[in-house]
Amino acid sequence: MRNVLDSRLDRRSFLAGIAAASAATMCRPQISMAAGYRSRSDRPVFATVGLRNQGWFITQKFMPYADLAALVDVDQTVLGDNIRKATEGQSREPQGYEDYRQVLKRADIDAILIATPDHWHAKIAIEALLAGKDVYCEKPLTLTVAEGKLIEKVVEQTGRVFQVGTQQRTESDQFFLQAIALVREGRIGDIKKITCGINSFSDSPPIPVADVPAGLNWDFWLGPAPKVDYRALPEIREGYGGGVPLYSNCHYSFRQWHEYSGGKLTDWGAHHVDIAYWAIEHLIQETTRPIRVTPLEFVLPVEYRNGYPTVDDQYNVATKHVIRVDLPGDIELVITSEGDNGIMFEGTRGRFFVNRGKLVGRPVEDLQENPLPSGTIEEVYGGPVSADHLANFAESIKTRQQPISDVWSHNRMLEICHLSNIAMRLNRPLEWDLQKREIIADDQASSFLSRECRQGYEIEM
Repeated sequence: MRNVLDSRLDRRSFLAGIAAASAATMCRPQISMAAGYRSRSDRPVFATVGLRNQGWFITQKFMPYADLAALVDVDQTVLGDNIRKATEGQSREPQGYEDYRQVLKRADIDAILIATPDHWHAKIAIEALLAGKDVYCEKPLTLTVAEGKLIEKVVEQTGRVFQVGTQQRTESDQFFLQAIALVREGRIGDIKKITCGINSFSDSPPIPVADVPAGLNWDFWLGPAPKVDYRALPEIREGYGGGVPLYSNCHYSFRQWHEYSGGKLTDWGAHHVDIAYWAIEHLIQETTRPIRVTPLEFVLPVEYRNGYPTVDDQYNVATKHVIRVDLPGDIELVITSEGDNGIMFEGTRGRFFVNRGKLVGRPVEDLQENPLPSGTIEEVYGGPVSADHLANFAESIKTRQQPISDVWSHNRMLEICHLSNIAMRLNRPLEWDLQKREIIADDQASSFLSRECRQGYEIEM
């Protein structure tokens, strides 16, 4: 099976050949040419599945690189609004669909962009790969560890290009790339502790059964998840993700239910734990020593029994948490809802902090007198850094090499996030075999590494 190092070498080899083109991508109107396409008619054809919030965000950001031929959503109001916006943003009107499987049958579509709730990711991604499509999937890639392993198998089997939407690997003014370079260049000595601040979630009052909104196919929204009633309170959410009920088991609130997501651990955790693991993966890749995941402090908003919530009308993911992960090399990883959102790296010679808005600390200040060697950032990235994360996917489609945020490295760090949730649900530490990718000597905990899909919504292989 292909490993992370193999994919990095592939990226390094193909990106080296497009250095001149990548330089041009800093000017957005020229991006379609920078990605290797000779003319607009030579550009790939994409379809987006899941259009709320992040779905529309990636759809419009992909317009300089590809033609959007189809849009898919189970909410007809959302679908209609996005068809209108997409038509205004490009020279063609995309076809609208409720069922993504109709899009997979279209021979003219090269790639599928997935921005559905998390519980749909694996099924759509695997079926798209088997239909001969390249895939861009928003994070977190999976709801369970077993789904990640299956996606890896199908990517290997089909040879399709697969990018995960962990944009921090490419964007945010390269703050995170610089952070990794500081670690790898030894600017803080030996790594001792990494703290990922990923914020907290709120709980909810009891949410009653309500009428399904007009235009929403509730059964299809649930898909592989258990069949339950639609629930909502009348108060409407404002701001980002607004226009839907503030409290519900659908739309923006899906991240607050274990049936559909993993809370902050797989939301912000999929970003910050990704960077933390990327910085030190070379130190732990070949180790045979297990890691230990310990829930030090946490609050589950409802009572749990045997790892499952005892009520079905309230949010059930952790609202607060402090998780300690003991990694090989005596490195301590802390994932916490407390403090600033971002990552603190601490070593034997200093520490620094990074998030999407800043990179600060004495080792950063020292760069003025002792800058990183030329080419260090490119070495971390595997070649010239793309204009943005989506440009990297477009380049990869043309070169047929795996992009910067590949499924293998994403799954390794996401397994830590999944294990953290399982540890809280069972209220005990877990040990994880990094090589076998399995929980050690705990059958009950191991049962949470996979799930059964609802009848009629199984993954079609």
